[in-house]
Amino acid sequence: MIIRDATAADVPQIAAIYAHHVRTGTGTFEEEPPDEAEVAARLAKVQDHGWAWLVADHEGQVQGYAYYAQFRDRSAYRFTAEDSIYVRDDVRGMGVGKALVQALLDRAAAQGFRQMLAVIGDSENVGSIGLHASLGFRTVGTMRAVGLKFGQWVDVVTMQRALGEGEKGLPPD
Repeated sequence: MIIRDATAADVPQIAAIYAHHVRTGTGTFEEEPPDEAEVAARLAKVQDHGWAWLVADHEGQVQGYAYYAQFRDRSAYRFTAEDSIYVRDDVRGMGVGKALVQALLDRAAAQGFRQMLAVIGDSENVGSIGLHASLGFRTVGTMRAVGLKFGQWVDVVTMQRALGEGEKGLPPD
């Protein structure tokens, strides 16, 4: 398995992975899977900003993908990133997610981000929560019943990890 930057050629596989999570899980609050054109637009937006969108590739097959973007559009958030990660269902628990998130952390730190947030759909999402905890993220809050999916209220867990010097000193502007 290699971790590499996503390309437009990966969009069909990325869209299929995400569609599965939209249709079957509460890790995302989207209720209808976006089509390939929308996935391509999201990929381009992330990459156009210089942020990372990575795939785990095994012999030409995308095993999972992950990306980060600035947490919010306001300029004060310019040193805080939020990650997103989705792994193909048949390879969950095999280290794909961990490799992707570690690569994101390295890229975001190198780019000058000081904090990484994981905004995780569903407080029962032990896989994502455990993955992030194993990489040094700490739970900083849980928003109760903020999403409604599959006829049930769903929580959101926010986890955080410092990058580089974190809050020690101010970054050059």
